[in-house]
Amino acid sequence: MPRSRFDAFDHMMHTAHAWLADVAAAFGTEDRRYAYRVLRAWLHTLRDRLTADSAAQFGAQLPELIRGVYYDGWDPSRVPVKYGPEEYVQRFANEARIPLADVPSTAAHVSAVMRRHFSPGQLEEALAVLPDPLRGLIAGPDTPAVADSRASAPTTEDRIGRIEDQVSSLAEAVRTLARGLEEVPGSEPAEHRAAKAARLAHEMLLAAKT
Repeated sequence: MPRSRFDAFDHMMHTAHAWLADVAAAFGTEDRRYAYRVLRAWLHTLRDRLTADSAAQFGAQLPELIRGVYYDGWDPSRVPVKYGPEEYVQRFANEARIPLADVPSTAAHVSAVMRRHFSPGQLEEALAVLPDPLRGLIAGPDTPAVADSRASAPTTEDRIGRIEDQVSSLAEAVRTLARGLEEVPGSEPAEHRAAKAARLAHEMLLAAKT
């Protein structure tokens, strides 16, 4: 194999390791396995919520090996999967193997890393197609605004859609809190479960604020 191909592969490996190192550093750890799990969960949960075209546009911005992780298991015929904040949290937690209550802060940390690696505004452009509560949950409370030159003020349809998203987010937060208060035999202590549920519900409501 020509030396140039080895050099190209070495470059791809170096770039992927650099991204994982940045994710690990965002959490104050050197555990690359953990960094890989949360990055993979972040990529997959965002990918499946986008349309096939939007997902492909986002994937084109990723380095080669990270792009391979992004597309692993993707079925473009089944997207977008229109889940809200609660299902997003469950999907992320299952794939990253972290507690539900840790998902909002984890997603925001990964988003901050991704934002540094992308050109200015690229991440926000990808997230702009998502409902406000979900976008806020993924990107965190300090998400930069995305300018929209198509309209100077929200239309009635926009306002109705925003209200529907907020009501949906509130309902999901209430369901999350209610589940945390349920009696589940053999599970962790009730006060711990309730505290985690309250924290997660609070995070969801913060993400839904406009």
